[in-house]
Amino acid sequence: MISRNFKNVLVVSIGFLSLFTAYGGLQSLQSSLNAEQGMGVASLSVIYASIIVSSMFLPPIMIKNLGCKWTIVLGMACYVSYSFGNLYPGWYTLIPTSAILGLGGSPLWSAKCTYLTIVGNAQAAKEGKKGSDVINQYFGIFFFIFQSSAVWGNLMSSLIFGQDTNIADISDEQLQTCGAADCGLNITSNSTSTRPEQELVWTLVGAYIGVGVLAMLIIAVFLDNIDQKEASEFRGKREPFCHTFLATFRLLRDWRLLTLIPLTMYSGFEQSFLSGEYTKNYVTCALGIHFVGFVMMCFGATNSISSYVFGRLAQYTGRAPLFLLAAALNLACIIALLLWRPDPTQLPMFFVFPALWGVSDAVWQTQTNALYGVLFARDKEAAFANYRMWESLGFVIAFAYSTFLCLEYKLYILLAVLGATVVTYPIVEWHEHKHPTPQIEQADYSGLEKDILKEKGVVAQTQL
Repeated sequence: MISRNFKNVLVVSIGFLSLFTAYGGLQSLQSSLNAEQGMGVASLSVIYASIIVSSMFLPPIMIKNLGCKWTIVLGMACYVSYSFGNLYPGWYTLIPTSAILGLGGSPLWSAKCTYLTIVGNAQAAKEGKKGSDVINQYFGIFFFIFQSSAVWGNLMSSLIFGQDTNIADISDEQLQTCGAADCGLNITSNSTSTRPEQELVWTLVGAYIGVGVLAMLIIAVFLDNIDQKEASEFRGKREPFCHTFLATFRLLRDWRLLTLIPLTMYSGFEQSFLSGEYTKNYVTCALGIHFVGFVMMCFGATNSISSYVFGRLAQYTGRAPLFLLAAALNLACIIALLLWRPDPTQLPMFFVFPALWGVSDAVWQTQTNALYGVLFARDKEAAFANYRMWESLGFVIAFAYSTFLCLEYKLYILLAVLGATVVTYPIVEWHEHKHPTPQIEQADYSGLEKDILKEKGVVAQTQL
């Protein structure tokens, strides 16, 4: 029989799987589906810009007042609003709903990370294990389930858009503008970016809205409210508003967090490149928009499997070798993308890059989240808010220059940020190796399951 903590990990993971089946599918299509005047990329920029603003202030306030569970539910509602905005995409629908999504995005992810850290430490206290090992396993399980959302969301878009009769032919002249060999700044106007029939778009977005609402119901009904007691006590203490409001910024006094900024920002750069640049300048340009879903499914599948493997493997190898592997894979892909000119006759190549990218992204996601949970265990809410803020800044910068920089220069920028990451991350890892961060006493978590069971018992008695 699985433990209550593991059950909660599964509930969180399945809820995020359902939510990001919708959002991930929409994100992969934005640069191609809403290419007119760069509207799709602009909406993504607004999303991550508002996540930055949200990360500065909202996560500690919402999590401490509402608890992790209801912060997650509210954040999911913000994501669903973006799907509604895509029913009739325009500047007056996409931009406001993008801002709403961004405001809910940082509390959502910070609450999820905080929740997994709490249950990981609680399970470690129960089994007498090292907290960081259980946290690594839980993040690995989460990302194994969560990253498969790229498979299901893109499968939906591929199957639905595959019914489109308006698939454009790709000329030899058009192929000359694909990849990094040509600047290709006018790619959004080419014929391969033809928008699918409106009825198919409505069908897809309607399906995305449905799975988004399902995610909210899963969390609301099945997830234990593990920090309800802490949230109630916090509201009762009436802690000064400014103290909670500025918690994210106060943590910036820790030099370790500042040193991790390049690593955290690189996560945003590399994700935005694959979903924004690779899908548009390689896949849509050379194969057509109907292939975007299939290519991103390949990314999601390798990412999902690798997340689970690395979450388990980290306790034997440590984080550093996994980060080194991810950096080497990304470096090889960047160099190859600079040299490769996309050709429809080389169909397998279009899947090789997202597959390798998925392996490396699995490391960036699982190990960076776990690293933050270990280094800043006593300031979880503020730490994960900083994580979302700096990662989102990477997204914003990448999407901001998307429409006016040549792809070649974007790859060089990605290479430069990767280089900065390789230089700065080992400093933190070496310090942690020499001076391990004191973890929260296991006794602080030993009564957590008792509190949950007590709460469940009270509810049951009330119902009777």
